[in-house]
Amino acid sequence: MKAANVNNSATQSAPVAKKPGIKARVQKFGSALSNMVMPNIGAFIAWGLITAIFMKGGWFPNADLAKMIQPMVNYLLPLLIAFTGGNMIAGHRGGVVGAIATIGVIVGSNIPMFIGAMIMGPLGGWAIKKWDDAISDKVRSGFEMLVNNFSAGIMGMLLAIVGYYGIGPVVAGASAAMAAGVNWIIKVNLLPLANVFIEPAKILFLNNAINQGILTPLGIQSAASAGKSILFLLEPDPGPGLGVLLAFALFGKGTAKASAPSAMIIHFFGGIHEIYFPYILMKPALFLAVIAGGVTGTATFSLLNVGLKSTPSPGSIFMLFIMSPRSISNYIGLLLGVALATVASFIVAAIILRRDKSMGAEDLAAAQGQMSAMKNAKNGEAVNPAEAADVIASYKDVDHIIFACDAGMGSSAMGASLLRDKVKKAGIEMSVTNTAISNLKDEPGLLVITQDELADRAAQKAPHALRLAVDNFLSSPKYDQVVVNLKARDQVSPEPAPASAAPQSATEDPSALPDNLDLTVVNEVVFVHHDGHLGTATMATSLMKGRLKKANKSIAVKNLGIDELQDNHSLLVVSSSEAAKNLKTRYTHVQVLVTDDLLNSPKYDKMVLGLK
Repeated sequence: MKAANVNNSATQSAPVAKKPGIKARVQKFGSALSNMVMPNIGAFIAWGLITAIFMKGGWFPNADLAKMIQPMVNYLLPLLIAFTGGNMIAGHRGGVVGAIATIGVIVGSNIPMFIGAMIMGPLGGWAIKKWDDAISDKVRSGFEMLVNNFSAGIMGMLLAIVGYYGIGPVVAGASAAMAAGVNWIIKVNLLPLANVFIEPAKILFLNNAINQGILTPLGIQSAASAGKSILFLLEPDPGPGLGVLLAFALFGKGTAKASAPSAMIIHFFGGIHEIYFPYILMKPALFLAVIAGGVTGTATFSLLNVGLKSTPSPGSIFMLFIMSPRSISNYIGLLLGVALATVASFIVAAIILRRDKSMGAEDLAAAQGQMSAMKNAKNGEAVNPAEAADVIASYKDVDHIIFACDAGMGSSAMGASLLRDKVKKAGIEMSVTNTAISNLKDEPGLLVITQDELADRAAQKAPHALRLAVDNFLSSPKYDQVVVNLKARDQVSPEPAPASAAPQSATEDPSALPDNLDLTVVNEVVFVHHDGHLGTATMATSLMKGRLKKANKSIAVKNLGIDELQDNHSLLVVSSSEAAKNLKTRYTHVQVLVTDDLLNSPKYDKMVLGLK
């Protein structure tokens, strides 16, 4: 597949040799933690609901059903995490060994062993993978199943023993120390300062790593004994993001102002917090706004003793109330904390935006990009003339599209849904799905769409794929370009000449122009798209612009429908022989150049030379 660059964002290249930067490494480590938890969020929510409904003091207390609470938090949740971690390393076999190994740390401790599961699960997968690699070519035929089963069992048993005597006590001690530290921070009212680090880290797409990888395990331990935990609210609080989006809706400019209201709905009610990240990155001073909102919200939660039963995912206001204990004071405190966080964030963001008297370069670029995309989609034009051939060459092998985000659930799912709808309406048969970036595979025919911040990691995971980076999954103008390019790649293959066309004489010059053409009066060249061949005309238009530019000819080049032409002798229409039949019946004054190779006709050199 030929390398290409689509609007400076889509790339297809050889494997990346350079080492990933610190930021990419931190994101990768954070994703490894969160990716062990995110696929099992349903189980965490189930545990939270069972706890909130059936425990003593719950909505409908039931002593028998409440017996599920402790086994779930002590065994089910850690084992699910461990299996997922092992499965990430060595598939189902790695997951089984990881789960066996984790039993050792669970039994050897008296606290929920989530951190231990995050260690033992991947360790089990790594160990069995190394074993399999070492003996794969040494097992005699017929003994494969016997060796595989016993090796997994023995490896799991040994790791469980190591976990029980070695890793379990260390993790328990470390967890106790962290829990004591968190409790001390809460007692001295310093917990709100955590948002000084949490809010900026969220914007750098470490939100899932922070919440699922760090705060959720600590929160589960706290909620298991206290019935609720404020740690579940540090990252999911929608107040800071809502305040920033509200400020953009009132005081923003350009596309940011126009898109903010819909972003507020998706963020606050849908719980997709990633939607406001580009607004912050557009004006980095707004980091102060979300920090102010986060600190204010957490301070309010801490002061009013607000907490949740389990982690809310997604971070929707609805999920926050669902995960809240049955307590009027907790509901009121929760609502007040989110409201004050919104107000604090809004005030700071409003001051910053109102002091900005001119449209920011980033916002202006975004507005121009969207306008250009809308214009190009209308005119059927999608690419730079100098890059037209490369773009088509790169898109020609694409047979499926994957949206990849940090967790592979919220924003990427919505982005995939948007593009899937556009592709379907364009009549293109194409699979459009979403996944976590850690699960990307370097598959043939793959187009990866990811956020700008995750582009480096996408390049590492799928170096041979065509890649497209966008600043916002939910409102990128580049989706229209993808659709146009996909349509174009299906139409640029050489079209067979009509059966009725007379065979070309062996002595006829294929570059010869019709005698009746008067190129000296031509001031506009038009490529006609006919019978849905919009993509071919689009690419031909782009390539012709490049030819004329190199020849220093200032002739306008367009592509139009056959009904959009002006019957003028100064208009040169380039069309296929099929379209030419209709042209001659509708127009009498336009000049027509017939060629069945719209992209690279041998007639073009003489045509360009003859133009004034």
